[in-house]
Amino acid sequence: MSANAENGNATLDIAKWIVVALLVAAAVVGNHYFVQEPVLYRVLGVVALAVVALLVALQTVKGAAFAQMVKDARVEMRKVVWPTRQETQQTTLVVLGVVVVMALILWGMDSLLGWVISLIIG
Repeated sequence: MSANAENGNATLDIAKWIVVALLVAAAVVGNHYFVQEPVLYRVLGVVALAVVALLVALQTVKGAAFAQMVKDARVEMRKVVWPTRQETQQTTLVVLGVVVVMALILWGMDSLLGWVISLIIG
C-alpha cells in the first residue's frame, strides 16, 4: 500500500516538474515571440510565469525540501556572530600587509633569479 502511494506521489511530482518546464519554456518563447512589445510587459510576463513555476516547483518533494533548507539557512545566519567594523578594518590591514610583504619577497626572488640566470647565460 505504501509503495503504491509513493509511486503515485512520484508520478505527481514528475507531472509538476513537467508543468514547471513548460512554464519556463513558455516564458522564453513568449519573450521571443512578443519582441515587438515593450520590454516592461515582457519582463512582467516572464516574472509572472517564473513566480507560477516557482510555486508549482515548491509543491514537489524536492521543492519542499529546498524551502525547508532555505528556512534552516536563515535560522543559522541569525546565529552567526558578524565581525565589528574595527575587526574588519584590522583584518583587512593585516591581509594587505601580508600581500605587500609577499609581493616584495617574490619581486626580490624574481630579480635575484633573473640576475643569476643572466650571469650564467652571459
